[in-house]
Amino acid sequence: MEAQERESMEFDVVIVGAGPAGLAASIRLRQLAAENDQEISVCVIEKGSEVGAHILSGAVFEPRSLNELIPDWQEKGAPLNTPAAEDRFLLLSETGSRRLPTPPQMNNHGNYIVSLGNVCRWLAEQAEGLGVEVFPGFAAAEVLYHEDGSVKGVATGDMGIGKDGEKKAHYEPGIELHAKQTFFAEGCRGSLSGVLMEKFNLRDGVDPQTYGIGIKELWEIDPAKHKKGLITHTIGWPMESKTYGGSFLYHLDDNLVSVGFVIGLDYENPYLSPFEEFQRFKTHPDIRPTFEGGKRIAYGARAINEGGFQSIPKLTFPGGLLIGCSAGFVNVPKIKGSHTAMKTGMTAAEAVFEWFAAGASGREVTAYPERLKQTWVWDELYRVRNIRPSFHRGLWGGLIYSGIDTYLFRGKAPWTFHNKDDHSALKPKAQFSPIDYPKPDGEVSFDRNSSVFLSNTNHEEDQPAHLTLKDASVPIAVNLATYDAPEQRYCPAGVYEIVDGDDGKPQLQINAQNCVHCKTCDIKDPTQNIVWVTPEGGGGPNYPNM
Repeated sequence: MEAQERESMEFDVVIVGAGPAGLAASIRLRQLAAENDQEISVCVIEKGSEVGAHILSGAVFEPRSLNELIPDWQEKGAPLNTPAAEDRFLLLSETGSRRLPTPPQMNNHGNYIVSLGNVCRWLAEQAEGLGVEVFPGFAAAEVLYHEDGSVKGVATGDMGIGKDGEKKAHYEPGIELHAKQTFFAEGCRGSLSGVLMEKFNLRDGVDPQTYGIGIKELWEIDPAKHKKGLITHTIGWPMESKTYGGSFLYHLDDNLVSVGFVIGLDYENPYLSPFEEFQRFKTHPDIRPTFEGGKRIAYGARAINEGGFQSIPKLTFPGGLLIGCSAGFVNVPKIKGSHTAMKTGMTAAEAVFEWFAAGASGREVTAYPERLKQTWVWDELYRVRNIRPSFHRGLWGGLIYSGIDTYLFRGKAPWTFHNKDDHSALKPKAQFSPIDYPKPDGEVSFDRNSSVFLSNTNHEEDQPAHLTLKDASVPIAVNLATYDAPEQRYCPAGVYEIVDGDDGKPQLQINAQNCVHCKTCDIKDPTQNIVWVTPEGGGGPNYPNM
């Protein structure tokens, strides 16, 4: 729709995304404003139907940033209810396991097993209590610019557009949100963040971002098998040694266990299915007993930044900045990113507050990255920068190098390994044989359709597809011919299917209504022909307690 048809709202700061980074930034801004008797209006918009609806993480939560942001979080009822009690680190073979020493980065003493979605719901309550306006169900679909090219804000997507592109009876135009500074906190592989990186060349001179796909289930298990606070990570089977991957099992309270599997999206075999590998993992003789007799109550998937220090882009541009996983601040060896995401949001808030206090001259808050380099986040990520890339040598090479880097060099090796785009790692099907995955047993392993059902995913069916193709011929002419259509397998929600067309020839069918917004297709498509764009606000998964 034409811009003049849209209503507009004015704020000092607009934050896109109500995850840990965005909410921490909003809270810090309002804290500083109150402490200094200033008025800074802050708005957070969130594409999920409610705050937390699209939040998916393991999660073991390191409270370092929360301690800084809200020191009395316990008195205020933060949902950190399960202190970490015991760490186990296992190497799996097909028939057994061997316990390994827990790497120091994975020592979780002082941390908490949480539902990150519930933590974000609580953070949103704290933000609203400070005067932040939080608007869930509003998806930022477009970046707005001033005439000089600087960012003016964002516009939410139009509601009530049919698949044919025409307005439906309940059509509502999007709303423009104008701000002096816009924080992009969309999470991993944010669509508008990608637009901004390209427009402002934010990735010039840095490594490509790399990713993993994390697939997770929440189970209620037999109380006799539950060990509150137990944290187990595994490596090895079912991954072959060249493919980066591993699992987590976290015992929360109320007999709940979060279980998940993460696979690096730099894998080579086009026949590999992360979803099937996760289901197969749960059948391992040392894993299966935990879930026998239990009930699976939730399912979801999400891409995870893995590029680390050498893949952090330029963080500022005229009128805005990137925080959290929009930029990529996950500490991969720690298997944590919430504490670093929150700290980037808090640091950005402090820089922007100073910018306002100094008269808001110039449109780019260059003090943010300079301040961030003085925080513990920068040092923490720098010290582990070589560990994830070392696994390009395979499991054993990665483990050996990681030990040397951690204990001998203490993260200060005089070199830095580099990252390559994940989509370029996929090799032609001719070099591999199809993988014969076991059929789901309905007790501990399941199919995609029943899994997607548990994600509570819903999209208005009569809307333009948010999974778009640059060239409609590529899926058959290239992906099917060369790679046996890997989108059928790397999508954890059954969105992509090869079916027979009316003419009897194969064609790609896109079941966009199944999409859980994991962004894997946008990352792993070998020709980068699939482009994920924002659907109507409120669409997608509705994760409970994830």
